[in-house]
Amino acid sequence: MAEQTAPADIRSEDGGKADAAVVRDALAVGVAVGLSGFAFGVTSAGSGLTLLQTCALSLLVFTGASQFALVGALAAGGNPLTAAAGAFFLGVRNAFYGLRLSQLLALPRAVRPFAAQWVIDETTAVALAQPTRRATRIGFAVTGLSLYILWNLTTLLGQLGARAIGDTAAWGLDAAGPAVFLALLAPMLKTTTERAVAGLAVLLGLGLLPVLPAGVPVLAAALAAPAVLCLEGRRSGTSRVHARVDDTPDAPNDAPEEAR
Repeated sequence: MAEQTAPADIRSEDGGKADAAVVRDALAVGVAVGLSGFAFGVTSAGSGLTLLQTCALSLLVFTGASQFALVGALAAGGNPLTAAAGAFFLGVRNAFYGLRLSQLLALPRAVRPFAAQWVIDETTAVALAQPTRRATRIGFAVTGLSLYILWNLTTLLGQLGARAIGDTAAWGLDAAGPAVFLALLAPMLKTTTERAVAGLAVLLGLGLLPVLPAGVPVLAAALAAPAVLCLEGRRSGTSRVHARVDDTPDAPNDAPEEAR
């Protein structure tokens, strides 16, 4: 089946990153984040989930933030349905990632259902950082494969080793996954607009955390992007209006005298 036409923002393959460099960067992300699956396995064991339930979550759900939200809510004594709802709300963001990645990757239809399993924060970040379609596909595939294998392996090891650790809550391992992603995200915030979106998202997420159900503050934080862009658009429009006014030639101060 013919592939989609390359979108305008995918540059020519000429001068793109070398495949080895893309693989190296993707593996670095996959290994760094994959190791935090150990923290999930330990936290899941502390919340009362069995080995089979924990491994099934990593194999089938495979989105760290949602998994941590689920086991965190269960560990706090929350209702399983409420915990699952919070995890679902967090996972909704991956659908928006998929809309963007479907254009950049332009995969054959037969491959898309399998690729959808790997549409998560880290694979999206690596894919969006690539300059060409080939590099985007390599980055996405290598990150997804390495992270999926390592995350599931360390989840298993974390569950098995949870008893040796003792009180899992005292270690604060549930923060390992989000901390790794923030470390990956921070270098990508290069412009003032991007920093403003990130800052407002943090304020919305933390501010609404005490008053909204688990998972909803994250979705509300997504409103930071349109809010900042709207303000940016208004400021640009105002600047253009002032520029046009300043460029208008001044009217003559004195009217021409009448002929006598």
